[in-house]
Amino acid sequence: MKKKGIYAVIFLTAIILKSCYSEQPVSVNADFSIIVEDEDYSVPVNVLLENKSVGADRYLWTFEGGEPATSSSRQPGMVRYVTAGTYIIRLEAWNNDERKSKEFVLHLDSTVNAGFSIEIPVNNIMPAQAVITNHSTGGTSYRWVFEGASVGESELRNPPPVEFVRAGEHKITLDVSNGRETFTVSKTVTILPAMSLDFKIVPAFENEDMEAPFTAMLINQSVNGVRYRWSSENGQMDDSSSADSVSVTYSLPGTYIITLEADNGKEVKTVSRTVTVKPNTNLYIMQDVRLGIKSAHAGIGCFYSCNLRRVIAKDDINMENSRLIDFVFFGSDETFSYCKIISPDSAGYYAFYDIPEAGHTATVNVLENTDISFTANDFDSMTDDSILQKLPIVENSFDNTYFTAASVPRIVLFETHDGRRGAVKIRNFVSRGQESYILADIKVQKLKNSD
Repeated sequence: MKKKGIYAVIFLTAIILKSCYSEQPVSVNADFSIIVEDEDYSVPVNVLLENKSVGADRYLWTFEGGEPATSSSRQPGMVRYVTAGTYIIRLEAWNNDERKSKEFVLHLDSTVNAGFSIEIPVNNIMPAQAVITNHSTGGTSYRWVFEGASVGESELRNPPPVEFVRAGEHKITLDVSNGRETFTVSKTVTILPAMSLDFKIVPAFENEDMEAPFTAMLINQSVNGVRYRWSSENGQMDDSSSADSVSVTYSLPGTYIITLEADNGKEVKTVSRTVTVKPNTNLYIMQDVRLGIKSAHAGIGCFYSCNLRRVIAKDDINMENSRLIDFVFFGSDETFSYCKIISPDSAGYYAFYDIPEAGHTATVNVLENTDISFTANDFDSMTDDSILQKLPIVENSFDNTYFTAASVPRIVLFETHDGRRGAVKIRNFVSRGQESYILADIKVQKLKNSD
């Protein structure tokens, strides 16, 4: 009887417990979170999903536009999106008692590729403009910044041509945005200064006296021209279209206008210079020439070339200039007790080294004992070679024909091996020890007498 009672109590308790359990269903809460890989919302995008649902034992994921499109796993892992747009991620979670869902709207952006090209029509010389073509993709808005231009900024996808207002290196910057991210690209353009014209006239060495026939180099100093044309009435030019320099020759005296025209494809400009060619005197004039005594041969120098119009020192002699030496000054000492202008081919006789390929110059060191009438005043008054043409040069350069510092000014006449006549006016004897020298002016024919 006791056992039956115990069984009855157990059975009744079981019924009651079962009844209580059926009346308390398990609640479901559907929830999840997403993590966008690298926080990069520009496609392609990987999205990691984490299921945070409670109470469910079954799930259905729907990934609109994603790969994969659906999943029934509690943790579906990574979903990939390759096309920009707005998509819904939906999770359904349920058990035997309840079914819940949650949606998330995902906005994905286009991939942005920022880029542009620049074309500068004609050339990059001021005035200049740049034509810009936008090659960017994936952008929804744009911002341009133009350095050195008349318009500093633009928000157009394709801006109008950009006018530059100053020369130099200028940066063009483009910001491309897809609404969430901004991408920047820059390029630099170099704008050259506006064309400016100038040239200088450089006489040939033998025409520094500006006498006819006159030849000069025209040196182009222009900036940013492309094509050039030289012109001058009555001037003979070797290349009138030379960009760098051109030679011009005038046969007769007169005043001439030289014009340089330049074109850079955008504008044409001209500049002119005037040159005055004097009548030919057939006379070179050299002043303040210093000729050293024998001990100053290496320093000041004792050899003189009229064609080169300079003194040649001992160590400067070479095969090119030795044949151009016209005369040699020999001074024995700083007291100038024995002085002569001698012929180059006599240099070795006066304790100089022999001059290679030396010519013979006839010299007249002492006029006092000759029939030649030529004074310092005659020298000073010479403006052409007319006196020299008629002047007889009778050589008297022998040992007993020398001069000293006792009398100044001193005139010495000479005639070079190629027939050019000249005169040396010694103005002063300067005593400086072993570096003593005479100070002289020289006048000599450019070309020998025509007769």
